[in-house]
Amino acid sequence: MSHTAEIIAVGTEILLGNIANTDAQMLSQSLSTLGINVFWHTVVGDNPQRLRQALDIARRRADIILTTGGLGPTYDDLTKQTICEAFGQKLVLHTDILADIRAFYQSALHVPMPENNIQQAELPEGCTVFDNPVGTAPGCAFEAGGVHVLMLPGPPHECETMLRRCVEPYLRALSREVIVSRDIMTFGMGESSVDQLLHDRMAHMVNPSLATYAKPCEVRLRATAKAASQAEAEAMLAPVVAEVRSALGDVVYGVDVKDLAEVCFHLLKERDLTLATAESCTGGRVAERITALPGVSSVYRGGVVSYWTSVKADVLGVPQAILDQHGAVSEETARAMAEGARRITGADIGVSVTGVAGPDRDERDNPVGLVYIGLATPDGTFCRRTDSGRRRRDRIQDLAANHALDVVRRYLTGLPIEQGRT
Repeated sequence: MSHTAEIIAVGTEILLGNIANTDAQMLSQSLSTLGINVFWHTVVGDNPQRLRQALDIARRRADIILTTGGLGPTYDDLTKQTICEAFGQKLVLHTDILADIRAFYQSALHVPMPENNIQQAELPEGCTVFDNPVGTAPGCAFEAGGVHVLMLPGPPHECETMLRRCVEPYLRALSREVIVSRDIMTFGMGESSVDQLLHDRMAHMVNPSLATYAKPCEVRLRATAKAASQAEAEAMLAPVVAEVRSALGDVVYGVDVKDLAEVCFHLLKERDLTLATAESCTGGRVAERITALPGVSSVYRGGVVSYWTSVKADVLGVPQAILDQHGAVSEETARAMAEGARRITGADIGVSVTGVAGPDRDERDNPVGLVYIGLATPDGTFCRRTDSGRRRRDRIQDLAANHALDVVRRYLTGLPIEQGRT
């Protein structure tokens, strides 16, 4: 049987934009792997009437309802009470849970439990209790009228702990299908161009399905299959991934990988090579992305943020004649910066970025969005020129960082480097 789910997040702070609804993302990802279709996300404030309306709508269109938030001890934590009223469930005090909450306050917080926490030990009669080892609000699940209702705490670390320990086993028993997805990551082709190449194929796909998602500075394609087993779903996805790779070529930089930095890290490690960076307009973004990865010290030697022209000359050793003749934003300077990074750090490969991030043209009237990427290697020095146009400053910087990582990726895999891509 195929199940449909709705996730209802309870919390005025989400509606006000004070916090992000990270629970819904986490739950959707988990339910997808369990073969449960998540068709609706709802957010409602701490208001019993509006929550009741949301529940009445959800029970008519979904057979699994998951709520997050509103299980605390304060006056506005009314999720349990409202849900029980909506589904005709009786709240009863669980003395064993109350004892656990009291013990948690004594052992973890070293204070007596406030009396208003008693309501956290009140749960629907006959429900399945979800233990909360990292907080005071237990969760629970019950079935009424063919609808399974699961109540989870709002704090993300509590919600995730309960999800892994209790919710996933509960839901796994309800579903006999699995949903498997493959994320095909690309850089160098816009979403419209990707869609144009694959539109006819995507439009006629049902299971597996294929969809594009524009991320900042790159495009992700997600291929998804539903089947009776993980192996069967993966077998259905294999030809889809192969077809996308064939259609898009070398703009595909990986499948089920986090980003370009991760790909470069693994390629460098496989080839026992080291990398150094020299950055100007990106202000250290390339180095930041690389050093965010655990264990990257085995391949990354270091970097220089050479924002001033004098730093390019004095630290990286860019010849003053190049700077005077061609300027800081030029192919010649990008090449010299990459060579300087490689020389001063002893790295096998040096990558550099210099360009105009805006908001205005530079002193040589170079346009906003013009960026040069240099790459110094044991096989010579290369350069890519890109022009992303008058985009936002942060978008130009992020694109430039992606270009830098892309040229590293291309060199390490034997692909063409120089051609600019936006």
